Amino acid sequence: MVPLTSQPSAPDVSILIVSFNTRDVLRECLQSIERESGGLRVEVSIVDNHSSDGSPEMIEREFPGVRLMRSQTNLGFGAANNAALEGCTGRYIVLLNSDAFLCPDALRLAVKHMDENPQVGLGGGRLVGRDFSWQPSARMFPGILSDLSVMTGLAGRYPKSRIFGYFDRTWADQSLPSEVDWVPGAFSIIRADLLTRIGFFDPAFFLYSEEVDLCRRIQAARYRIWYWPDITVIHIGGESSRQVKSLEMSTTGAQLVLWRMRSTLLYYRKHHGSKAWLARMLELTLYRLTALRNSFSKDPRRVARAQNSRNQARLMHQAWQDTKGGRVSPPRPW
Repeated sequence: MVPLTSQPSAPDVSILIVSFNTRDVLRECLQSIERESGGLRVEVSIVDNHSSDGSPEMIEREFPGVRLMRSQTNLGFGAANNAALEGCTGRYIVLLNSDAFLCPDALRLAVKHMDENPQVGLGGGRLVGRDFSWQPSARMFPGILSDLSVMTGLAGRYPKSRIFGYFDRTWADQSLPSEVDWVPGAFSIIRADLLTRIGFFDPAFFLYSEEVDLCRRIQAARYRIWYWPDITVIHIGGESSRQVKSLEMSTTGAQLVLWRMRSTLLYYRKHHGSKAWLARMLELTLYRLTALRNSFSKDPRRVARAQNSRNQARLMHQAWQDTKGGRVSPPRPW
């Protein structure tokens, strides 16, 4: 086991972690890095997004070799990783969520695959839950039709369809290595020299869509994105909140939905221009139809569903105004 301390020569890997009130799982994450860094020169950088649960103190006490940066505000995912990247010297950059744990050989295999495939700019592995149940790990770029499939539930109903299962590639054999459009930011390995040329995360994205945007820019630089299933990473965060229809409209849930909507509009405007308006209208139409369908029922669950849909429509209107139709990112922190 290689301790998480500075190495005498340039590291093979610089691991970046963004932490926000995840002390206990962050400890597990760092322990998994210690177990899996044998034979590799590894440096670890953590940006703490103003946690209040004692995470920074735990890091300093139990992992003194980790480079810790304390932010006095919540920078979001992309900007915090950008800060963590400063001063890193590894040949490869590994993004790892604080609630993600490296399984045996994950780090070694990630470096091996990148060394053997110089045309690959970014690679990902197989994400699983604690029970090793599959999580979406290799995805295609979002579009109006794939968004429609996800939001209407058709993607979940017909996962083996190449049309409805397009976004999460649920039709594909997940045991086969594949070239894909993008992989989730819970775990990925990236060429450091490539980031020097094209830049890291676009700070316009506070949370959500930042890794999709990065993968688009990597492909534009004529590099590939690959998924390698022999790299296994436990991710207890599970599926992202992209499928907003399942979120409760609590204060926290509404905030996450609003952030997701803002990022969606920013992404569409940046990469698809006027289709940002179509993305907005798609969601508004679905929310309105759902509200209408459930408005005349006395069933408390359907009444709640109607109110939830009206709330989401209101949030989309707010996201459109906040971003001026996807043209500007609201002031930080969101």
